[in-house]
Amino acid sequence: QVQLVESGGGLVQAGGSLRLSCAASGGTFSRYAMGWFRQAPGLEREFVAAINWSGGSTGYADSVKGRFTMSRDNAKNTVYLQMNSLKPEDTAVYYCAASTRSFYSGSYYTDLWYNYWGQGTQVTVSS
Repeated sequence: QVQLVESGGGLVQAGGSLRLSCAASGGTFSRYAMGWFRQAPGLEREFVAAINWSGGSTGYADSVKGRFTMSRDNAKNTVYLQMNSLKPEDTAVYYCAASTRSFYSGSYYTDLWYNYWGQGTQVTVSS
């Protein structure tokens, strides 16, 4: 069983930056592909970014490409989401997720692909 705890959310002005962290425990972290999702009020949860077990491969939603960067540190059992040039439409609760499936299956953008989820951290971008 893997436990995931997100941190780093907060209130930021449009154009600003935040870095989210997700600390994992209870499993062999380097075996998991990881993802970030977000959910805004009244909307469905949507894919943001994903990374393979080594950090050598990543995938991003079109809405965040060029602005967000996902990375991982397997020695620290942590993944990160660096968010730059934030926009009000990035406001959401951001969730970290872990999957035992192969990143190269190509389904990392769907929430059903993930086995474990964190509780989320709120990101609010003011205009």
